[in-house]
Amino acid sequence: MPKARRDASLAAAAKELLDYAYALPGAWPDQPWPGDFVAKVGKKVFVFSGWQEDTWGLSVKLVASHAEASALPFTEPAGYGLGKAGWISARFSPGETVMIDLCKRWIRESYGQVAPMKLAKQLSDTAAPAANAKTSAAKKKPAAKKKPAPMRTSA
Repeated sequence: MPKARRDASLAAAAKELLDYAYALPGAWPDQPWPGDFVAKVGKKVFVFSGWQEDTWGLSVKLVASHAEASALPFTEPAGYGLGKAGWISARFSPGETVMIDLCKRWIRESYGQVAPMKLAKQLSDTAAPAANAKTSAAKKKPAAKKKPAPMRTSA
């Protein structure tokens, strides 16, 4: 069966968005399955990207913009149970326009959800709508001071 010919504008958009993801602090590319690409920070994935025939899609983990993203006609909860954890998949067919700026914001937000705090802080506050929600939402309490052990006196 001949390989489906990919739409040039979709392929260009996919490349631009993956290059953007790979350029984030500490991010790196991986290809865990043939034909699919992911962007990781540390050992955690923050973008899934792949082709199904001539349709391209990406999946990202969203918290702050999850409701807004879910309402769009080209999105759906990500498969394999990831949708329950906030992952959204967006699919684009030939002739459709990929909203590059919107997808970049989603990629940054997804990065902020999984990146270590030290790396997530390297993004400017205005450019990163959601810094690592897990660690920034739970403020650490200072450690309780230990009382000195009572002094023993010899009898």
